[in-house]
Amino acid sequence: MVDHGESSKERRRHPRIKGNIPVKICGEEFDAVTETKNLSRSGAFCRVNKYIDPMTKLKIQLLLSYKRSGKTITKKVSCEGVIVRVEQRPDEQKGYNTAIYFNDISEKDANAIADYVHFMINKEDDQVEE
Repeated sequence: MVDHGESSKERRRHPRIKGNIPVKICGEEFDAVTETKNLSRSGAFCRVNKYIDPMTKLKIQLLLSYKRSGKTITKKVSCEGVIVRVEQRPDEQKGYNTAIYFNDISEKDANAIADYVHFMINKEDDQVEE
């Protein structure tokens, strides 16, 4: 017997957060600066003003900034990724929702993203409880 409720469960391996994190993506023939719509240790979903073919390889830079114990913490993450999905945005003529998988990222940078995501999730949980 198939459990039809299974399809509504989160199937991603890594938690993700919504938010506008500055990101620069560079391909062989373009550079773009934008913001993420969501982010996880394994990838990002962002808006891009031009169509980029799926499977395009990218160089990526993220700037993670947050306050912890009264201090501002800023971490620059550099990695490589590949476009895994592109959808035209329904609200704009020019603009695409673009999913990027981080296929070449150091353990240190992956952990920095994971720490940031967990910190922001816990911060949201703390605000809900207040």
